[in-house]
Amino acid sequence: MAHFVIMGCGRVGVSLAHTLDESGHSVAIIDQDDRAFRRLRGSFGGRKVTGVGFDRDTLKNADIENAYAFAAVSSGDNSNILATRVAREIFHVPHVVARIYDPGRAEIYQRLGIPTVAAVRWSADQVLRRILPEQSINGDFRESSGRLILGELTLHDGWLGRSIKEIEAAAGVRVAYLTRFGEGMLPGSGTSYQEGDVVHAMMETAATDEVARVLSKQPREEQE
Repeated sequence: MAHFVIMGCGRVGVSLAHTLDESGHSVAIIDQDDRAFRRLRGSFGGRKVTGVGFDRDTLKNADIENAYAFAAVSSGDNSNILATRVAREIFHVPHVVARIYDPGRAEIYQRLGIPTVAAVRWSADQVLRRILPEQSINGDFRESSGRLILGELTLHDGWLGRSIKEIEAAAGVRVAYLTRFGEGMLPGSGTSYQEGDVVHAMMETAATDEVARVLSKQPREEQE
């Protein structure tokens, strides 16, 4: 099981904390107002940390140094982005996500390499997709027979700079589109995978575990 740190104990943060805690993960949730923790169930077994989510000492109290993922879901865009950058750049947390209210800022955040979820189309499920280790493939659409699924892929950093054609060949998928800087784009013959891209691909439902296994590792020749 992994350790997760959540900043913001509002409706969204509570939903994430409960889901992760019930799944057996270690959870720490941060909020400036300790009264916010009243929203948590009495059965919640995680850590409650009072403080500012981008303060280093507060993050250390939440055991950020051992975190698999960090989710900033407070009500402030700037606080969420700052906290996410501290988690990633200072504590080197491998998986981070920030909730934002202003979709117009998405391109700026994407250029910083910070995955974001806009509040206008936000759900706890979208954040979980980006931080849970078992959510490396997320189904967005299944065709009527259930044999094929359109899913969002998670790729190892070793694939950065590789062509979409290489990714398709290695994983046995067909990339339908990319989300880059918050906008959808159709990949061309020369399109490569860039930092911040979200890759959406069509694949056989029965092959999703194998696809996730292949793409979670660096390309084969780099392993040799």
